[in-house]
Amino acid sequence: MILADLHFGKTGHFRKAGIGVPQTVYKEDLQRLITLIQFFKPLQLIVVGDMFHSKSNIEHALFERWRNDLPLVEVHLVKGNHDILHKDWYQKVSIKVHDHQLLIRDFVFLHDIADGTEDFPGKYFFCGHIHPGIRIGGIAKQALHLPCFHFEQTCCTLPAFSKFTGMINVRRNTADKIFAIAEGRVFEV
Repeated sequence: MILADLHFGKTGHFRKAGIGVPQTVYKEDLQRLITLIQFFKPLQLIVVGDMFHSKSNIEHALFERWRNDLPLVEVHLVKGNHDILHKDWYQKVSIKVHDHQLLIRDFVFLHDIADGTEDFPGKYFFCGHIHPGIRIGGIAKQALHLPCFHFEQTCCTLPAFSKFTGMINVRRNTADKIFAIAEGRVFEV
């Protein structure tokens, strides 16, 4: 299973700063992850950056308990710009950390596609970082802004897993495939 931008600990980070964000946002994200793992039964979870959002807080302790309940799932983290926890903490919760990229056969996993692809000619890339979204407009000028998977010829940009993030509208080329997410369903746009 490949995910990006979980931003665990972000709501706790905001609460520490005095911004009233309910912890239920984090708990819903974690429960959604548990549900996906139970349904798909992956052997590996690959996170292409920003698994965690900031320094340690109470939400990291909740994650530790979750991790202890699912020790058989191998977790790989390609560090993103928000993954700033000490390496000992990642080891304690059995997360294999990759500083820049992870190469598995013909696939390269990295946080930000701008970090460089020149060292991997002919490979396909999975990344996150930008939290891609798509605007779907109606005839009466109404619009929906939805998270999406953006498949280009050599790269797939994954949507942010966390519901507590923003989105950037993707620029679509004619050969691109875009799959939006709405109400628990994925559909091609």
